[in-house]
Amino acid sequence: MPISERRKELKRRRHRRKKLAQLARKLEKATVSEKAEIAGKVRRLTPGAALVIKRLGLDQRP
Repeated sequence: MPISERRKELKRRRHRRKKLAQLARKLEKATVSEKAEIAGKVRRLTPGAALVIKRLGLDQRP
């Protein structure tokens, strides 16, 4: 029996949350170039990337 669409979306959402938490932890010690790389990963990971990037403070220039 195939998995329902609701279950798929819940699984995707949980994975995004876990991955964003991991990237946020790495962001604390990241250099400028690493921050740019993390921002790119966030953009690829989630459709609401603009809000997440703003919340993490990646939209500001040093």
